[in-house]
Amino acid sequence: MTYLFLAEGFEETEAIATIDVLRRGGVDVRTISIMAGNRVVGAHNIPVEADDNINNVNVADAEMVVLPGGMPGASNLRACDKLASALALYKGHIGAICAAPAVVLGSLGLLKGKEAICYPGFEEGLNCGRVSDDVVVTDGKITTAIGPGFAMEFGLELVRVLKGDDKRDEVAAGLLLM
Repeated sequence: MTYLFLAEGFEETEAIATIDVLRRGGVDVRTISIMAGNRVVGAHNIPVEADDNINNVNVADAEMVVLPGGMPGASNLRACDKLASALALYKGHIGAICAAPAVVLGSLGLLKGKEAICYPGFEEGLNCGRVSDDVVVTDGKITTAIGPGFAMEFGLELVRVLKGDDKRDEVAAGLLLM
């Protein structure tokens, strides 16, 4: 099971494209609201009904956790004490895109010594070993990506991490990305 967390102000392209690519790859993805209810409105005023709420799930049960960026979405994810506490203890794979690598993972110290990337202008918050020149990078159990224009590549890298190169290539071909 993969959990993709949604907070008010999330970047819709990063969330929806990533969910779509993961599901095409056979990954069981559940959207999880960190808000009081399950309806979450994105940065561009698109409402999404999450599958569940953070109060009903155990983050440790997830094989992967995905954090879309967007502002103030990334800041709202970071402000969620329950999510921040869970991430600090989490042992599975984490994917974060756009502002989320810096605003969430960097601020929690989860990128120390790692290569990572984020939305331009947020690099200082990464607190990582090296800022990558790539648009998507996986270092150990953390995958980061630069922003919304690369959401499909981000999703494909997460498919590769979970399902392997062949499944990644199959999904990319179906999306005409090869």
